[in-house]
Amino acid sequence: MNMRSRRLTAGACAVGLGAIMLVGVAGMAAAEEQYGDGEVDVTVQIADISEPGVLAMTVASTSTTLTENGSTEVERQFTGQLPTVTITDTRSAAEIPAGAGWYVLGTASDFTGDAGQPAIGAGHLGWAPNLIDGGEAGLVSEGDVVDTVMDAEDPDAQLPFGLVDQELLAMAHGSAEILPEGQWTANAALFLRTPATVAAGGYTATLTLSLFE
Repeated sequence: MNMRSRRLTAGACAVGLGAIMLVGVAGMAAAEEQYGDGEVDVTVQIADISEPGVLAMTVASTSTTLTENGSTEVERQFTGQLPTVTITDTRSAAEIPAGAGWYVLGTASDFTGDAGQPAIGAGHLGWAPNLIDGGEAGLVSEGDVVDTVMDAEDPDAQLPFGLVDQELLAMAHGSAEILPEGQWTANAALFLRTPATVAAGGYTATLTLSLFE
């Protein structure tokens, strides 16, 4: 047998081995039969909370970004969304003061420039609260829209504009009455409105949310 014949023979062996392996696997799959099955019950015992319940608030994220949207020749606008705010109440009815109701307020700092540019006052930031899940009782409501200083018809008006003071995001009209629901969520559309002459650059502000009862 010459070298060419040897190489051809070796190649044929390799192909043959592959074919055998494939047939073997297919044969095993076809021969599989189920000889029984079983079920497992999964149980858990959740004990009553022996400690006093709590009224608490969580925020889905610690940051959000505003992007330019809806600007005009005389006004620039930047919009975004407040991360979802969740209120949870695990108290019993006996732990809630008579007539109590909770509420969430928000207030913003000025926007500070990252390169020394003049700050943008908190009065330029507004919001439109949105109740995502207020429960079925209808006793949780969202706050009013808060406009900005750019929306004031009178530039010298003394009325508060923007999130300068504590503004209402959401409130419960009677904590005890909605207690069985246990959890509620809200967010808000955010909008920053400035003059068209605002200095370019990055800005950062802090929006503080507070839960009261």
